[in-house]
Amino acid sequence: MNSFQLAMRVLRVDRRTRTSAILTAVGVAVATSLVLLLASLPGATQARSQRAIWQDTGSYYSRSGESQAPGPLLMAANKDYSGDREITRVDIAQTGTSPMLSLPPGIPRLPAPGESIVSPALGKLIQSTPQAQLGDRFGKLVDSLGPESLMYPEQLVAVVGHTPESMPKTAMAADGFPNKEAQPDPLLELLAWVGVIVLLVPSLVLVASSARLTAARRELRMAALRLAGATPGQVTKIVAAETALSAVVGALLGILVAPALQGLSTFVPWGGGTWLASDFSLSVGSTIAVAVAIPLLVVFAGVLGIRRVLKTPLFAASAHARKPLHWWRLLAVPVAGAFFLFAISQDNASLPMVMLGLFLLVGSAAIIGPWVTSAVGGTFVRIWRKPASLLAGRRLRDDPKSAYRATAGVVLAVFTGSMALTLLPSFESMAGGGRTFKDNVLYADSDAAHAQQTADQTNASLARYGITEKAVPVGQVYLATGETGTRSERLNRAFVMSCEDATQLLRVNIAGSCQAGPAIYSGSVLDPAAYRVTSEYDKAGAPLDPKATVHVLPRGDEDTSSTIVIDPALVPAGVTPEFFDVIVPTTAENAEVVRTALVGAAPGQEVGSRGLHLIGQQQELGDLRRVTVIGLIAAGVLAGCSAAVATAGSVMDRRRTFGALIAAGTPVRVLSRALRMEAALPAMVATIGAGVVGIGVGMGLYSLVEKEAVVLSPWLLAPVVLGIGVALLGASVSTPALKRVQSEPLADE
Repeated sequence: MNSFQLAMRVLRVDRRTRTSAILTAVGVAVATSLVLLLASLPGATQARSQRAIWQDTGSYYSRSGESQAPGPLLMAANKDYSGDREITRVDIAQTGTSPMLSLPPGIPRLPAPGESIVSPALGKLIQSTPQAQLGDRFGKLVDSLGPESLMYPEQLVAVVGHTPESMPKTAMAADGFPNKEAQPDPLLELLAWVGVIVLLVPSLVLVASSARLTAARRELRMAALRLAGATPGQVTKIVAAETALSAVVGALLGILVAPALQGLSTFVPWGGGTWLASDFSLSVGSTIAVAVAIPLLVVFAGVLGIRRVLKTPLFAASAHARKPLHWWRLLAVPVAGAFFLFAISQDNASLPMVMLGLFLLVGSAAIIGPWVTSAVGGTFVRIWRKPASLLAGRRLRDDPKSAYRATAGVVLAVFTGSMALTLLPSFESMAGGGRTFKDNVLYADSDAAHAQQTADQTNASLARYGITEKAVPVGQVYLATGETGTRSERLNRAFVMSCEDATQLLRVNIAGSCQAGPAIYSGSVLDPAAYRVTSEYDKAGAPLDPKATVHVLPRGDEDTSSTIVIDPALVPAGVTPEFFDVIVPTTAENAEVVRTALVGAAPGQEVGSRGLHLIGQQQELGDLRRVTVIGLIAAGVLAGCSAAVATAGSVMDRRRTFGALIAAGTPVRVLSRALRMEAALPAMVATIGAGVVGIGVGMGLYSLVEKEAVVLSPWLLAPVVLGIGVALLGASVSTPALKRVQSEPLADE
């Protein structure tokens, strides 16, 4: 009888082994499907970006400048909005130099001047919205874009045709549409790798807890085989066969479940929209690698668990006392932490190195955790004298590795939660900023040659729509000190506008500060005699009137403290602003109509506002919160399941001991209390440590993005409290398990 036949025989005759094998297979299936999903995320973001690469002017390259010949296309891509919904707008003009162009998939043809081709979702939105609020921005709709050209199904996209003369100076000359390879979303790629580490390990803990349901019985069975003459190699093959059966079945089940999990993921928004089912595709080689690697890890862990049987079968059969744990386990976290700190402190931090450091930190918990468990047990044995406390303390001290398994998943969940709650508030603190204009002000970039024309056309459209607000061209100059073109030169941007206009349009705290006559308004004291005025950073300009009046503005927001407003009358003769903003104030009722008027007057230019800038930030933060909540729920569920299974396995491992105690008159409630204390005591200590390490890792990962200090909130205590609660909830299965032991004859053991 070979090893697999013997393993099948054991599964047929032993109900507990079957239960353990089923739970192990489920754990492997969960781990496999999660890894397949997370591994497909970078490719999914790349597939989205590849479809929409033509929408980004940064992806275009033209050799027209080298040949001194104009490109066949003039492109300008920017963002437009309808309410808080983002519209990707691509303004395009054909120069006629190359009539044969290869179009991206999903674009039926190029629109002529005055025509537009829009996505189906945008077409429906235009039909359901008053023409003045949206439709007038795009001219005549002549066709629709196919799904092959959209980043996500509900994306709002418009390709708008123009004449070459009406395109802005910033339009890019292109030889054709881009065909280069898109890159994955770096943020989601980072989150995917973090997810693999922080969710795969709890899944493997669940697998290990399931395998431990019959660990004691398997160990005795293998010890008996060794004492009967079986070689270490034969025993290893038998254990490998038993473990491989459930692991392989679980891996195959995970491969079958992964498409359903990926299908559910298509409904989770990211970057403004959902996904196509085809985005989540993983190569056959990668799928096979995952399906082989996870069962191999499980088999390796199973074989590693019987090393005591292989070395000393007699001691294993007689339940000989285990050796105490060594102090060197305490070095695991500092060593892993030092490597992580080294990885993130490099000038160009390598993502694989950072992820390796994170993996080592997560893995170090399995090394230091049993030592902490043993130390907690020894402390309670010395201090407390109640029966439940003594039973729990002796268990934690005598077999800390087995006792820690009930806490391992919870520790990792607390680590993940603390890390996430360190990063999220810190990212939220970065929100804000934007231009100096008020939230309700729309603006479009322009230049000296077109600013007044754009303002006039906007005002004509506003008058036609019955809007009383007026567009104002606002120039920008620099107040400079030091020698032009040297390191000593310092430039301060200033708005050329009256104090009254600044009060209406800017966020600076200028109300009540306006004085009679031309003046300079600044957030700090400045000496006019030390400055000159220039329209561009590389021009010398002309000296500022040394007698110009300067008013210091009251302190306002930090991001507007450097704002300077100079009255047009104080701009020296010969200095004409080159850069302009065409600005229009809006109300909640007319904002969309005003946007339509400004978009029509400034084709190819993005019409922005600080309010929409903040909305975009909140969308990104919403994406982060969403995936974080999903990850934490998954980690919490896995932790609770592993704690419950580990507690049930602990009872099964000690059926003989518990049966004897119950037969001797020990109440089941005392044993249940002891088992709950076994879960709660190490969880209380280990989760606090995991929380501290999670905060440290969160600070390290945040330093890769921003050098400012992280934001620490009281919510950081929540993972620790919830972790202890999950451990106690998982331990609640001890009472039913003990009652089952009580109902079975002691002679069965």
